[in-house]
Amino acid sequence: MHRPSSSSCLISITKVLTSYVSRGWHDRALALFHHMHSSLALTLDPFVFSSVLKSCAAISRPQLGASIHAHVVKSAILSNHFVACCLVNAYGKCVSVSAARHLFDEITHRNAFVWNTMISLYCHANRVDDALRLFEVMDVAADVSTFNSIIAGLSSSDEGSSKAIMFYWRLRELGLKPDLITLLALLPACEGMAALSLVKEIQGYGIRNHIDPHHQLRSGLVEAYGQCGCLGYASAVFDNTKERDVVAWSSLISAYALNGEARAALEIFGQMEQASVQPDGITFLGVLKACSHAGLANEALGYFARMQKFYGLEASSDHYSCLVDVLSRSGRLHDAHEILKDMPVKVTAKAWGALLGACRTYGEVELGEIAGKGLSEVEPSNCANYVLLARIYSSMGRYEEAQRIRREMKEKGVKVDSGSSWVV
Repeated sequence: MHRPSSSSCLISITKVLTSYVSRGWHDRALALFHHMHSSLALTLDPFVFSSVLKSCAAISRPQLGASIHAHVVKSAILSNHFVACCLVNAYGKCVSVSAARHLFDEITHRNAFVWNTMISLYCHANRVDDALRLFEVMDVAADVSTFNSIIAGLSSSDEGSSKAIMFYWRLRELGLKPDLITLLALLPACEGMAALSLVKEIQGYGIRNHIDPHHQLRSGLVEAYGQCGCLGYASAVFDNTKERDVVAWSSLISAYALNGEARAALEIFGQMEQASVQPDGITFLGVLKACSHAGLANEALGYFARMQKFYGLEASSDHYSCLVDVLSRSGRLHDAHEILKDMPVKVTAKAWGALLGACRTYGEVELGEIAGKGLSEVEPSNCANYVLLARIYSSMGRYEEAQRIRREMKEKGVKVDSGSSWVV
């Protein structure tokens, strides 16, 4: 009777392992790896280790990752670039980015994949400056993936939009070809800069290179055009999209809400429901923002209840903030305060700020004091909160209280920035 060789057995089991990893069945993958390593006595190759390290990173198994690290060092497999990439990534995801960097520095021969892994970890950890420093000392040629990580990291950072666009042009100057990930990473930077011409260029590039039909790019373009105030372009992209998923619908609703077209945004939401597309939390965030811009307090309460009761969605801090904002704008300050008191999630500075701003508009001092105290607890170093509360006191002729707020600021070491004034 013919017995299968150990190599054919390894190949067969490795296929199953790879299938588990690709499907996200990481517990099964790790159980199979343990069986392969302990029971079958197979000589495992770099492909097996790189696959199982992906599962370690996905479900955070730092001890297993460390033991695999020890094994690959003893077996001299660390020189394999795929294993090195997966090991650096596992340390970054399971332990810390600093631990990943320590391992990265120990790897003697590093190709672009290893460099990209470390740069990507920095960007995902919001350590974009570290990523940029590493980028500048690369001893191999940067590729599109390198630039994609940098552009995405800069796009999501404060005041990083212009740098992200600069890196995009740098990529083009090197003759590298942007892909779908590049365009998706660049669009938020275009929104941050309201760079309409670049949004148009991205759309044109996507069409010329057959990336445009991708539903993620279409949804991103709808949102970007909306951020640039071009609802006509946003609608045109949406109308020409065949796969109108929840992201596409939500992007269009947000575009209209952002530009003050509240009724149109709510009509689009109705069309979405008629199309039997299940809304998600982001969809309702756009709907609530539309209600807020138009002062539709009753409608906002209705949509908020519908989101939870009919669709079974859990309200986030952002949803509550929008609801507080629309009630505050409508003068229903006590209703807004009741929602703040009963919120099952953390109250944000945005929610307290909406109530405090409305208290000044409507001359509501007592609630203003409560909102001011809430804001000072959430943002103790934000001078604007103290200034606004002082203005409420001054507008009611209560100058002693206004001076008390100023003294409180000095005691806490909060400085008034150039954009604020005590002339109230």
